[in-house]
Amino acid sequence: MLSEVLLVSAPGKVILHGEHAVVHGKVALAVALNLRTFLRLQPHSTGKVGLNLPNIGIKQAWDVASLQLLDTSFLEQGDITALTPEQVEKLKEVAGCPEDCADDHKWLAVLAFLFLYLSICRKQRALPSLDVTVWSELPPGAGLGSSAAYSVCLAAAFLAACEEIPNPLKDGEPTSRWTEEDLELINKWAFQGERVIHGNPSGVDNTVSTWGGALRYQQGKISSLKRPPALKILLTNTKVPRSTKALVAGVRNRLLKFPEIVTPVLTSIEAISLECERVLAEMASTPTPGHYLVLEELIDMNQHHLNALGVGHASLDQLCQVTTAHGLHSKLTGGGGGGCGITLLRPDLQRPEVEAAKQALTGCGFDCWETSIGAPGVSVHAATSLDAPILQALDGV
Repeated sequence: MLSEVLLVSAPGKVILHGEHAVVHGKVALAVALNLRTFLRLQPHSTGKVGLNLPNIGIKQAWDVASLQLLDTSFLEQGDITALTPEQVEKLKEVAGCPEDCADDHKWLAVLAFLFLYLSICRKQRALPSLDVTVWSELPPGAGLGSSAAYSVCLAAAFLAACEEIPNPLKDGEPTSRWTEEDLELINKWAFQGERVIHGNPSGVDNTVSTWGGALRYQQGKISSLKRPPALKILLTNTKVPRSTKALVAGVRNRLLKFPEIVTPVLTSIEAISLECERVLAEMASTPTPGHYLVLEELIDMNQHHLNALGVGHASLDQLCQVTTAHGLHSKLTGGGGGGCGITLLRPDLQRPEVEAAKQALTGCGFDCWETSIGAPGVSVHAATSLDAPILQALDGV
C-alpha cells in the first residue's frame, strides 16, 4: 500500500461538433477541456476512510473496521461490471444515505466513492485508512463531464494507492502520465463509477477524461484523434438550466414530424464533424491562419444547424451576438437549451480584444473562463507543480 500523498488530476470535456446528431448514429467529436478536477489522497493509520468534497459541501468518514466486516460479496466480480439496482441499494445502506437520495448528486458522488474504494481496495489484506479530498474547477451539472473527471481521479488514485498500477511520477518530475495499459484499467473502473452516478452513460466523458486530447465517437465506438492542437477557447456558462433528456426527445419528435427536413440536417452536422476532424489532423503538424478560419466557419454552420433542430435558446443567441460583435465565433456545446457555449480564440487575437469579449459576456450575467481544449488526460503531480489555490483547496484551507 502506498505510503505518501498522491495528487491526481483529470480534465472535463466539451463536445466540439456532433451533439444531438450522435444520438442518431452520426459522428461526434469530443475534446478534453483544460478545466480540471484535482484529487489528494493521504494514507494514514487512524482506522478511518474520509471523503471531503468542498465544492458540494460533503465531508464524510467511515470506520474501516466496520467496512471490513461488511458483506461485500455483492462486489465480487471476475470482470469489472455494473452494479444491479439491488447492489446499489446495499451501497446506499453502507453510505448511510437518506431515503430520498437517489437523484441527489451529492449522495451519488458518495456512492461512487464507496463503490470504487471497496471494489478496488478490497484486494488488499485489509482495507486501507486514507483521506480523499476532491476539488474541481468544473461547474457541476453544466454538461462539462465533471462527474467523469471525478470518477477518473478516484479510479486512478485507488489503483495507484493499492499498487494495482505503478505511480509513474519520478523524483524531480512535475507531472507524469500512466501507460496505455494502465489508462485502459483506469478507464474501465471510471466507467463503473459513472454508471453508479448516471445509470447508463455513453462512456465518452470518462474516456476523454482518461486519455485527454480529442476523440471521435459513433454508435458506441470510440477512437482517439492523433495529437490534436491545443486550441484556446472561451467557455461560457449561460447558467440557464435545461433537461438534456427533454431536448433529445424534442429533436426525435422533430425528426419524426419532418423526416425529409431533419435527416439532411443531421447528415450535414456529421459532415461538419468529419471536416473538423480532417482540419485538426492537418493542424497537428503545421497549423496555419487558414485552418482557424475554416474552424470558425464550421462553428457558425453547426450553430445554425443546432438552432434548426430546436435546441437553441435566447441566452445562446445572445452569447453568439456578443462574440460576433467582437469578431469571434461561438456555438453551443452539449445539450443546448441554455447550458454552455464555446468561442474559438485565434492565436493572432490581441489581449484587449479577448478581455473585451470576456467583459461583455460577464456583463450578460454569464460565467466565462479562458481555457483550452485538447488538454492532457488523467495525470499525477508533484505538489510543487500545482498552483497555491489548488493546494489550499485540497488541504481543506
